[in-house]
Amino acid sequence: MKASMPIGVFDSGVGGLTVLSAISKKLAGEDLIYLGDTARLPYGTKSVDTITRYALQASAKLVERGVKLLVVACNTASAAALPALQKAYPDLPVLGVVEPGARAACAASVNGRILVLATESTIKNKAYQRAIHAIQPKAEVTGVPCSLFVALAEEGWVNGPIVESVAKEYLKGIFALDSGDGGSHRPVQPEPDCLVLGCTHFPPLAASIKAVAGNGVTLVDSAESTALTVAEALAAYSLLNANRGSTPGTISLLTTDNEARFARTGSVFMGRHILESDVELVCL
Repeated sequence: MKASMPIGVFDSGVGGLTVLSAISKKLAGEDLIYLGDTARLPYGTKSVDTITRYALQASAKLVERGVKLLVVACNTASAAALPALQKAYPDLPVLGVVEPGARAACAASVNGRILVLATESTIKNKAYQRAIHAIQPKAEVTGVPCSLFVALAEEGWVNGPIVESVAKEYLKGIFALDSGDGGSHRPVQPEPDCLVLGCTHFPPLAASIKAVAGNGVTLVDSAESTALTVAEALAAYSLLNANRGSTPGTISLLTTDNEARFARTGSVFMGRHILESDVELVCL
């Protein structure tokens, strides 16, 4: 019975749709429910207590829908609230995106210098630093809060001079960059060879970030590694939906505010067109 239940995924907004999409491709026969708490976006500038309260409320809504596994597809909530969520639902597998992202970063880095771009809260919490050092103790991890990236992604501004200008501001002093006025910004230490997109809102901006950082750095997005972790957890708990066969699973989309905006912006993150009628408005 449990195996036929859906997987629940939540984020502060539409960014976690990148994780949902990766899970859908990895586990095509599974039913998925996604909740984007867009009414209270962003989580990244909130206090730990507030983030935890919001995450508990969002997860409760998905648990009401009978999910068999919960994915916290928000780096900020994973960093701040994962232990509280696991304590609140001891019989439910609850997975975050930080540890899968950290594993992918350690596998990608050759020189052990890793840059994490994330929200203010995630950087302050040092969640990625701890997760990376647990795998690779000698890694040099630098964290940069990039809150403006969230706003740009939510507006659908994922490329062009404005995005690259913001990226240059965040990355100057870390990479050797042309300042645009005939000068240059030199790094204050050896450049990292791995850059972690430590917020699910950042992947659509990856091309612009890469254009600024240069070809010498590998970008890591935790979506793919999280999908693999979900598949492993379902197998470990005997929760894989073997009954669906080749039948594609269903995807239900929930939001706490403005279905039309969710559909419009979410289409960028999901990689396919979302209709407003596909989105259900819920109250937490």
